[in-house]
Amino acid sequence: MARDSTSPPRRHRYEDHHESSHGRRDDRYSWRKYEENDRRYEHEGRGGRSYSQRDGEGSDRKDRRRSERDEEDVNRRDRRRSERDEEDTRRYRDQERDRDRDQRAGPSRRSASPRRHRSRGRSRESSTKNEPQEPEDKAKPNFAASGLLAAATKTVKHTDGTKTVLKYHEPPEARKPVIGWRLYVFKGQEQVDLLHIHRQSAYLIGRDRTIADIAIDHPSCSKQHAVIQYRQMREKSEFGDIKNVIKPFIIDLESTNGTHVNDEAIPESRYYELKPGDVIKFGESQREYVLLHDEAA
Repeated sequence: MARDSTSPPRRHRYEDHHESSHGRRDDRYSWRKYEENDRRYEHEGRGGRSYSQRDGEGSDRKDRRRSERDEEDVNRRDRRRSERDEEDTRRYRDQERDRDRDQRAGPSRRSASPRRHRSRGRSRESSTKNEPQEPEDKAKPNFAASGLLAAATKTVKHTDGTKTVLKYHEPPEARKPVIGWRLYVFKGQEQVDLLHIHRQSAYLIGRDRTIADIAIDHPSCSKQHAVIQYRQMREKSEFGDIKNVIKPFIIDLESTNGTHVNDEAIPESRYYELKPGDVIKFGESQREYVLLHDEAA
């Protein structure tokens, strides 16, 4: 029997599946599955979303999340910056409040230090060292300040030929007092001396009798211990008028054991205003110097 060259008609996949061994299952489920696949193919053929488009949507979601995280970081930085600004504002208000409180309490007895800041000098020296220096021409005249005149004005020559360099020089506002200030010297309960300190604008106190105006023999005191300086200051009266007043100040010349006013150590190299009735002690000496003037007496 000759074989027919024509192939038998191909059966539909739905029929093969229906007649397979799995056809015993529920046919409604299998037909529903195939219908969903057909709808999906038709939807993609009509321009619906494909799997690649779904992947693109996933990347869009990632970009959206990343942008949201960046926005949260920016908001967080803005909040931190605003918190720092609020803290700075609060600190500035506290400083202003403390300054107003100090002004209401009255002027302080401390005044500015007469010596210069060392940090600025060091910074200037370091900057000049870093700069390239030109070779000095010794043939040209040098009119820069040598410091010899200032050293000469601070140097005291003695009769024996020795010299002493003073650690203190008076400020421009130095003035002689117009009222009679006095120092009552007590040792224990006994008054041992009375010093009139109104004849000049400054009085050097120390152990070196060759230069000291008020000599102190106690070994705990320095050769140049302290200075009582009269200074002209501008003061506002209770009526708002500004007038010049000459007031006494004391300054410690970086002594070894310090200077005490009313049993309190005063800062070094800073003017400290004195009031009538103040008790001054130098070093560890037991002598007390009570400051008074004619009007107070």
